[in-house]
Amino acid sequence: MSKELDDLQKGVIRHIQLFAGTAAITQFLPALIAKYSKINPEIQVDLEEHVSEHVVLALNERRADIGVFVEGTDADGLEMLFFRSDELVLITPQGHKLSGKSPMAFTDTLDEQWISLNPGAAVLQQQLSAATSVGKRLKLRMQVNSFEAVSHMVSSGLGIALLPKTSALPLLKSMKLGWRPLKDDWAKRRLMIGVRKDANQDVIALRDFLVST
Repeated sequence: MSKELDDLQKGVIRHIQLFAGTAAITQFLPALIAKYSKINPEIQVDLEEHVSEHVVLALNERRADIGVFVEGTDADGLEMLFFRSDELVLITPQGHKLSGKSPMAFTDTLDEQWISLNPGAAVLQQQLSAATSVGKRLKLRMQVNSFEAVSHMVSSGLGIALLPKTSALPLLKSMKLGWRPLKDDWAKRRLMIGVRKDANQDVIALRDFLVST
């Protein structure tokens, strides 16, 4: 009841549940949601952060109305549009032997200890798949739930990592970490926005706004 009264005072007549991965939230969504909310004050966008696999699951289970996730996540049955692109880069401690500016192949990093995100994260799935394709194992030392936590682990010298470049740069500067591009095509990712086929007009309108703005 208190939430309904709060909505009434704010003039909110409906909520849209938007689930998205960390990359989309840290790089793109806040400014877009703020702009949409000014244009449509009667609709409140409720944003939740989840790994790509869980975003798609929430859509299929009707816990989310819109989802943003990395292309390649199994999203059969959903209507998908291209949202944004990003680039995964190698993150290293200062003075690490893999530090450098020229692009390098991911397979040349597989002797190192790795810090990555928790299961279900698209970046982890991409790393595991790339390692398996050359018959090697990803030496996962630690798995955490945020880009900031990954960066702290790398800063402590516990391993190296892959992070989206735009999201990582502020963290790298504050923690004095290095970054290096990858040669691999899969490091350049496409973020997709998905809805169910029975999505209503408000949900479709928000999706179209996010895609076109």
